[in-house]
Amino acid sequence: MPLGGTTIPAMPEQPPVVLLTGFDAFAGESANPSWDAVSRLDGETLAGHRVVARCLPVEFGGALDRLRDAIAELDPALVLCVGQAGGRAQLSLERVAINLDDARIPDNAGASPVDEAVVADGPAAYFSTLPIKAILSALREAGIPAEISQSAGTYVCNHAFYGLMHAVRGRPGTRGGFIHIPYSPAQAARHPGAPSLPVDTVVDALRIALLTALGTTVDARIAAGAEH
Repeated sequence: MPLGGTTIPAMPEQPPVVLLTGFDAFAGESANPSWDAVSRLDGETLAGHRVVARCLPVEFGGALDRLRDAIAELDPALVLCVGQAGGRAQLSLERVAINLDDARIPDNAGASPVDEAVVADGPAAYFSTLPIKAILSALREAGIPAEISQSAGTYVCNHAFYGLMHAVRGRPGTRGGFIHIPYSPAQAARHPGAPSLPVDTVVDALRIALLTALGTTVDARIAAGAEH
């Protein structure tokens, strides 16, 4: 618009956002590789989308408060939450989040909910809206061990996953999902016999997952179920 004979240039259009979250350390660990990996992708541009990384507290309620605030602030096109599941040997692409908090150990705020709903009067479950089977294929093609998981547990990771899907249910332009990762090698050294995955590999895997999700509108149809 001219102002005193000068044309003010239009502000450049901002790229759409991908919100990527990890978690604080918990259960006596000094670090959480979910945040270590997620933070490395902060600020990257993938398929025309800007990646914004946020760290969630390992707290029932607190994790959702921070996640909801980030969604409201950033209006993301895609949200991928990442958490750690020590003992798993592969990246676990979570299929379903259930409306249940049942803590095996206290969270970082000392809370231990038992048989409580994540969202009162919410549906029993939500499914991921990411193309998890296409992501599975892409990861395996890259030589990264991955699986479709049928349970995200009942701790803070499932709490965040369910809360995410409930938060974006009325946002047709926003897709969401959750990935669990194994211990890092440094952690596995303190848990004899536990499998691990280097953080560098997790970073590569998350980049592949995001690029696949952003480039896929119809998921692949491949067998990836479980017998138990």
